Amino acid sequence: MALPIIGADERLAQRKGIKGVIFGRSGIGKTSLLWTLNASTTLFLDLEAGDLAVEGLEIDTLRPRTWKECRDFAVFIGGPNPALRKDQPYSRAHFEEVCGRYGDPAVIEKYQTIFIDSITVAGRLCFQWCRGQPEATSDKTGKPDIRGAYGLHGREMIAWLTHLQHTRGKHVWFVGILDEKLDDFNRKVFQPQIDGSKTGLELPGIVDQVITMADFPDAGGKPQRGFICQTLNKWGYPAKDRSGRLDMIEPPHLSRLMEKIGRPGRPAPERLTYPEVVIAPGDANAPPASNST
Repeated sequence: MALPIIGADERLAQRKGIKGVIFGRSGIGKTSLLWTLNASTTLFLDLEAGDLAVEGLEIDTLRPRTWKECRDFAVFIGGPNPALRKDQPYSRAHFEEVCGRYGDPAVIEKYQTIFIDSITVAGRLCFQWCRGQPEATSDKTGKPDIRGAYGLHGREMIAWLTHLQHTRGKHVWFVGILDEKLDDFNRKVFQPQIDGSKTGLELPGIVDQVITMADFPDAGGKPQRGFICQTLNKWGYPAKDRSGRLDMIEPPHLSRLMEKIGRPGRPAPERLTYPEVVIAPGDANAPPASNST
């Protein structure tokens, strides 16, 4: 058996889906981004039952109400994970059991984009399920163990997100609420509104794109909305662009954003630059000076 190396030409020719998360405060218009997508090729996972913003939009929808349904839909959309045992979620056995209830998974083929609204509600459904599991009960006292529940919640959420992230042929977008808080030094910080800390900490490393949908004044002082797409932004919003093709601020149009991400990349000499690093004097956050000669 030959080593299964994927050649450069084959890798470049493969259809790759974009996996991303869009955070924003409640009411900023995250669900309304569905209007900017091709409705005929988009599947809307409506966990919030908050589709009033897209009333009149003809789009196919799934409405999971439990964490089990969230896991079932994930394996139905993404297929089985061959690395898992048959008693584990997202395994071949799980996939076949779900197909026995929902039918041929080919029905999903027409959808190019999966829009999941929202990861905040998915986290709540997951935590509610976790609190009823044996891991959430102390073996010694038989009383609820909140630490055990949070530990299980983190593992469940990461497994769910990772499985959807491996759905290579489709775009998968999660949306979630962004909280604004003050830290111990009275500085403004932004955190995803997700139960537990593990999911919010690890999510940026799972998806390709982390985008904050925010509002800020235009040149005339009028409020406008936009996508913050780069990590080093002056507002401190969570953001990441793995494609390297997005500007700091992009228009809040998801189809155009995906089109820009999917454009051919520039040659490495044009894309990679190594300017001299200059640190302002007295910068408390500067790394220590090197003693090497």
